[in-house]
Amino acid sequence: MFIQTETTPNPNVLMFLPGRPVSPEGPLDFPTEEAAGGSPLARALFALDGVAGVFFGADAVSVTRLPEGPSWAEMKAGVLTTLMDHFVSGAPLIDASVPAEVEGEDSEIVSEIKGLLDSRIRPAVAQDGGDILFDRFDEAEGVLYLRMRGACSGCPSSSATLKAGVEQLMRHYVPEVNRVEQVI
Repeated sequence: MFIQTETTPNPNVLMFLPGRPVSPEGPLDFPTEEAAGGSPLARALFALDGVAGVFFGADAVSVTRLPEGPSWAEMKAGVLTTLMDHFVSGAPLIDASVPAEVEGEDSEIVSEIKGLLDSRIRPAVAQDGGDILFDRFDEAEGVLYLRMRGACSGCPSSSATLKAGVEQLMRHYVPEVNRVEQVI
């Protein structure tokens, strides 16, 4: 098995491409070790020195390192070994005992926003090892709140991406959106 690595716009995040599907059901974010409880692979990655976050995309794993921790040169071999061991073993990405989240009914505007996120924005952001999720929409104020994950979380260029790209696109297609804000 050969796993490629790619840099991302966030210098603390490396993207690992195993050449096979990782999370085909949708992206999964583990911003802390405590959040990794339902994933054997995320738990194994957090066991490595210096890992601060793990994100599973459709065909990639993005690993965030602690800025003050070991360098990528020191961490890369351990991450590659952990990924290879997991994929060769055939272990599940998520434990079967973890319940799925249930979503409620969306308004027409929220459905339109989510559709635009899924079709136009998330695929572009996924190429850099990240994701953008809908958090909420304040219809009274016209403020769309989005959550950045993976390589996008904490990325120096994420605020520019939100304002210059996402906000303009949303305002063009969904006139009810006046502004886009990031939820941290």
